[in-house]
Order: sequence, then structure tokens, then C-alpha cells
Amino acid sequence: MIGNRTVVYTSGTFDMLHINHLKMIEYARALGDILIVGVNTDELVASYKSEPIIPFEERIALMKAIKYPDIVIPQHSLDHRDKVKKLNFDIFVVGDDWTGKYDYLKDMGVTVVYFPYGKGVSSSSLKDRIYANYEKLKDKADNHFPLDVCVKE
Repeated sequence: MIGNRTVVYTSGTFDMLHINHLKMIEYARALGDILIVGVNTDELVASYKSEPIIPFEERIALMKAIKYPDIVIPQHSLDHRDKVKKLNFDIFVVGDDWTGKYDYLKDMGVTVVYFPYGKGVSSSSLKDRIYANYEKLKDKADNHFPLDVCVKE
């Protein structure tokens, strides 16, 4: 808490920004007076999953462009102990795919909310769909001539 203001922190990769990202950030915004959004650097993301499609500079610019965050910062670590001390946040919101991972923050007096994404859109599912569609288009392009047509060389 800063003064009498509740500080909320949320973070993520925010690759291929989609509706579930916006729902979580909007929810986090509603929980407090100040919303800080941490955007995972490319180096951090590469340490635990595949590289993002959208470069860090663009992902952080997208976060700055939406209306909900008051402050947008780079996130270099998944350990938030130092951030709790430096930013004085009261509430941490993260997707429920991380359930349990941040329970240690409760010992520091932080309320941890695992936001239920539910089924549907995720950056991983979008990447899979794009790749599958690309493969179909490539196959169609590679085989657009019928087998009984001879092409002179």
C-alpha cells in the first residue's frame, strides 16, 4: 500500500495479445487504485518456454497503449520478493495456469489471485492454430497442380 492506495501488480509475457490477457488486466485494475503491469523480457521467457513471437519492445509498447495500467515495467525474474519490497504491492494477479507458484508471496502479506482464464484463447493455442493453418496453406500451394497435368520445363 502506498498511502491509502491499494497497489496491484500483474505480469506476463503478453505474447500475441488476446482477450484473456485483457480480461485479466481489467480484473487486476478493478482490485486497486494503482495497477503496475510487468512484461516478461525475451530472455526471461526463453528461460522457461519457447521464444515469444512478438519482440519485447513491441509487447511492452502494447501494454503501455492500453488504458488499464498506470505503470508498465520490464520483468526480468519470476521471483517477485524483491518487487514486493520495491513496489509495495498489496495484490498480485496472475493466470491460473500458475496456480500455487506464487503462494510464497502470501507470507509477505500479499494477496495472490490466480485469475481463471477458462478455456479458449491462449498465446500457445494461437501459435498452434497459426502453424496448422500455415502447414495447410503450404501443402495446398505445393500441390496446386493436378497429378495429370504436365508442366514443361
